[in-house]
Amino acid sequence: MELLKKQPTVKAPADWFTGDVWFDVIYAGQEPSRMRANLVRFAPCARTDWHSHALGQALHIVSGVALIGTRDGTVFEAHPGDTVHTPPGEEHWHGAAPEHFMEHLALWEGAGDGSPETTWLEKVDDATYNAPRNSTR
Repeated sequence: MELLKKQPTVKAPADWFTGDVWFDVIYAGQEPSRMRANLVRFAPCARTDWHSHALGQALHIVSGVALIGTRDGTVFEAHPGDTVHTPPGEEHWHGAAPEHFMEHLALWEGAGDGSPETTWLEKVDDATYNAPRNSTR
């Protein structure tokens, strides 16, 4: 067993995010583990760029209101306690609703073969971000 030292909070890069986003790396497994876990904090209106994960991703909403968008134009509104799964290769984005800060746990696996875990794509425009929402409540 090993107690892991808490890593400093990191400001998310503007190349992959719009708005103010910070994350704490909770776990970045070393081979043979491919597990990844980050606690990510989004200011209101902040969001990721479009992206996909080689082996999928799960987002567990901790606080606030999350928006998660898909290429077909669907925007899900998720609340604390909700978990959203995106399958391998599905292009999506996620972020905070305009009226709330939001935190989620991001859980995914590294590819393990040296290929990218995450493929980053274009920015999410305001029209896509502001599309009508499907609520989990």
